[in-house]
Amino acid sequence: MKIESLLEDLDSGDAARVEAAAARLAEQADRIVPALLRSVAGVQRTAELQPVVWALQLIGPPAFDGVLAAWRRKEVTDWQAGRLLGVFDERSAEQYAALAADPDHGRSGNGFQGLVRLRVDSEGALRALVDTYARGRHVPYKAADYARLLDDSFRPRLRSLRRDPAASPRTRRGAMAALVAGGGTDALDDRDRAAIERLIRVKILDEVPRLPSATLSGWWMAVPGASYEGVFEALGLHDRRPVTVAAGVQAAESQEIRVPGPDGAGLCVGRAFVTPELNGWRLVFGPFDLLVGDPWDDMIETVERVSVHCGQAQFFFLDDAGGSDVWIVAEDGQVIRQYAAESDPEWEGDPLPWETLAVDDPDFDPEYDEAPPNAGTTGARSACGHLSVDPGEVGPDTGMRGHGWLAVTAPGVGHGAFPGTLRI
Repeated sequence: MKIESLLEDLDSGDAARVEAAAARLAEQADRIVPALLRSVAGVQRTAELQPVVWALQLIGPPAFDGVLAAWRRKEVTDWQAGRLLGVFDERSAEQYAALAADPDHGRSGNGFQGLVRLRVDSEGALRALVDTYARGRHVPYKAADYARLLDDSFRPRLRSLRRDPAASPRTRRGAMAALVAGGGTDALDDRDRAAIERLIRVKILDEVPRLPSATLSGWWMAVPGASYEGVFEALGLHDRRPVTVAAGVQAAESQEIRVPGPDGAGLCVGRAFVTPELNGWRLVFGPFDLLVGDPWDDMIETVERVSVHCGQAQFFFLDDAGGSDVWIVAEDGQVIRQYAAESDPEWEGDPLPWETLAVDDPDFDPEYDEAPPNAGTTGARSACGHLSVDPGEVGPDTGMRGHGWLAVTAPGVGHGAFPGTLRI
């Protein structure tokens, strides 16, 4: 029977014809699968693959093997293989696990994608996950999602593998990396957590700080190093842990997550990084909407609140794409100086001693130019260096004391809730 006729039967909607076609598929899979795959040559749209998809789904595991073999022989394109390998059900669970263990990065990603879709929990899938993380820092597509999805089930087995004297060092390293990918350092046992903390403290001694760039859009706060402890209470930060600058910056730049809140509703949570003391100041980075707030009044209130706890607080905001440029200084709960520019710059408060006043600029002509009497230094990029620390200038010559802290913006969440691993 011709493939076209068989596909028409599958798409007929007639229960008897569909059942008969399915039976023929099962009986003649070895002949039909190659013919089905030849029929998609040149197909570039998902909709055009659908009749073949239905047939492959009905055939099941033999069709999975046929698609994979055709892909290895380059008889189907990467795009077609990705679409076709994403349609099989639980009967192909172990085939997905075997594919996840493929050393080819792309094929392994298709395997993990299938494991995530089916929510498969198997020893073969666990071994594939360990081997993947043992190979290095670059992991296939969906591997991290799979580690998080099965964290509760895999955690005790991975911990046991970490302590298995018969396991190779490579396997034990892979198990540790898979644990961290699934549940952060919270997933590690006490022994491994202590080892990570020791490593962080060793790295802290020799690291050269590199802070985020504010080239396109960024914000940060600065507080005095001597009184920085107050920033944790002022910003509602919890579960702080020592961290290297590299890991802190990476965490602060990562996306927020949603977790179940105390009332059952979703709660948005992020991570904040408080730097080591840099030339006498501590800088704060993290999710803007969770730490500062979006409306202007929220920004002012946040800076004033932090200054109550820390004596002084400075806030800087740059958005080159949107044209915004803001800096604010508050002391003991009161803003003393602020600059904001969207189109026309505006100043509030008395100029600070270090500022260059507009009227003192050599190019200022009082006969033709106008400037408010308090118009001074413009732009966060120039102000931050005078006020505290310019993040762009932090490097080997910056005086550094202590270590950085990583904290979360809500209590009871823990660091393990955040996906991915951090570069120490």
